[in-house]
Amino acid sequence: MPMHREEIETLLREAFPHAEIRVEGDDGMHMSATVVDESFRGMNRVQQQRAVYKALKGKMDGPDGELHALALTTRAPD
Repeated sequence: MPMHREEIETLLREAFPHAEIRVEGDDGMHMSATVVDESFRGMNRVQQQRAVYKALKGKMDGPDGELHALALTTRAPD
């Protein structure tokens, strides 16, 4: 079953309550998300993206994952 934008945003807000989060896409399979959070400061891009994937609690795992693709933009605030 595809994930809706609101579901993705809810999972991200649970993990990053003070972040600036924007989730886009409406096919439920191929989405994009921007997460700007202070917790990313000092992390490289791979570490930041791993933190986001962890927040999604396995929804992208394997070929049967609910979310097929998520284009990510992550960074610490300016």
